[in-house]
Amino acid sequence: MFAKLEGLEKKYMELEKSLSDPDVYSDQDQFRKLSKAHADLKDVVELFRKYRSIKTQIEENRQLLHDPDPDIKAMAQEELHELEEELPKIEYQLKVQLIPKDPLDEKNTILEIRAGTGGEEAALFAADLFRMYSRYAELKGWKVEIMSESPTEAGGYKEIICLISGDKVYSHLKYEAGAHRVQRVPVTETQGRIHTSAATVAVMPEAEEVDVDIRPEDLKIDVYRASGAGGQHVNKTESAVRITHIPTGLVVTCQDERSQHKNKARAMKVLASRLLSLEQERQSSEQAADRRAQVGSGDRSERIRTYNFPQGRCTDHRINLTLYSLDRIMEGEIDPLLEALSQAAQAEALKAEASV
Repeated sequence: MFAKLEGLEKKYMELEKSLSDPDVYSDQDQFRKLSKAHADLKDVVELFRKYRSIKTQIEENRQLLHDPDPDIKAMAQEELHELEEELPKIEYQLKVQLIPKDPLDEKNTILEIRAGTGGEEAALFAADLFRMYSRYAELKGWKVEIMSESPTEAGGYKEIICLISGDKVYSHLKYEAGAHRVQRVPVTETQGRIHTSAATVAVMPEAEEVDVDIRPEDLKIDVYRASGAGGQHVNKTESAVRITHIPTGLVVTCQDERSQHKNKARAMKVLASRLLSLEQERQSSEQAADRRAQVGSGDRSERIRTYNFPQGRCTDHRINLTLYSLDRIMEGEIDPLLEALSQAAQAEALKAEASV
């Protein structure tokens, strides 16, 4: 591990030297590329330097334990105790930093939320989830763009698809895929009984042209007239688009824009991300089952979380975490959940590395 860290530090110093070269600075594309590589290494190199500094301080304090002055010996003993407690924590953080990064973590995310079992209450819950993720995006300074939506008359969603753009969106949201269950008294319930409903969430990294190869001959494209909820706002032109990917059978529809070209572009973006997600699932199925079990495979049929409104409780079943702050969670404060899931994934990854 330490040989690898020394190699990273050497690379970091070489990048620093290159960035100070006027020739590199004059080539802005090259400068941006090297700046990103330098920034990517900064945390791990600074952590390694801190680790090395603590090791040096430990050795110095051990030497001071032999000092004839009792006050110096006492101070050295106290500081040594603190440093020896801190060192394993830094070492663990270094191991986490060396876990291979998911190349998709940097990407924007396409989020699909669909009402599951529970009728209109499930559709209302789907709308609540969309609001929760939208508020979270707002707190992070991200942008949310609705790609497609199928609203219900009561204000819920049968389905809503959005693109969330910002810094490392996928790295934050990738563990949200699965079935989300809600337990509460629906607004339509006259006797105060608690109902259980569900909505599914799919999380896909936004695909770029280099990520997937979509051949025109593999597509069947249909156009038709768009219609709104309850038959309102019917479009009199054939602007809605349905794209079928023949090899996989994937179907994507988009009718939110008045322009057929815009609807087609949006549908193609969603299709590309779904195809990339399919490839991800194929690759993940080849990995060890015990590594996937901790944080879930992202299978939409998995019940990953329960939102219990009467008790103000939110439970993530994959890591057995229960938080009694449901009101804040529904307002987008989901970082405690996401950070716990990320830490569980890191622990599993370290376990897998150790067993190799």
